[in-house]
Amino acid sequence: MKLEQPARSAKPPLGERIEVRVTELKQLFDSMDPSPFRERDLDPHAEEFIVSWARELPRGAPLTLIVHVDRITEEAHARALGSAINDFFRYRAEMSRRRLRELFRVGRVSLIIGLLSLTIAFGIGNLLGSVLADLRIGDLLREGVLIGGWVAMWRPLEIFLYGWWPIRRDAQLYDRLGAMPVNIADRREVH
Repeated sequence: MKLEQPARSAKPPLGERIEVRVTELKQLFDSMDPSPFRERDLDPHAEEFIVSWARELPRGAPLTLIVHVDRITEEAHARALGSAINDFFRYRAEMSRRRLRELFRVGRVSLIIGLLSLTIAFGIGNLLGSVLADLRIGDLLREGVLIGGWVAMWRPLEIFLYGWWPIRRDAQLYDRLGAMPVNIADRREVH
């Protein structure tokens, strides 16, 4: 499947345009998906094309998808196109939110494990420091155990500082894509 980016035209009154050109509407959908047309997944290339274009547009602007199609072989597919694309992106938004909830669940468990490990490391480090106070190896072992305790905090810190916001941003983008109007343009022939 070859997706072409049409020349950008003037912005529609409802927001930013995302434009795609296909020969037939079925090119937008995954040919391996056995579901009926309206329930099919978008073709991975079509999805990536639409999503990457949407990421380049201003975050707050409403979006409109314009599908330039050379021929429409089934009028029913043309009527169902907008809801099929919107349903697909709403599903993606829900999957992103599920991933986010799962990430936070893993983060909470990791935080408990990390804090417990850090507490134990401090205890062992203090014990080693007092038992081996006169030896240089005691300081080395104490510091090694403390570093291990802080390393145990790596995963929860990564999740709660950096890991969640790209997923949330994706969910917000999918929400916008799930609500965008879908218009068909350049109908040359209807079979």
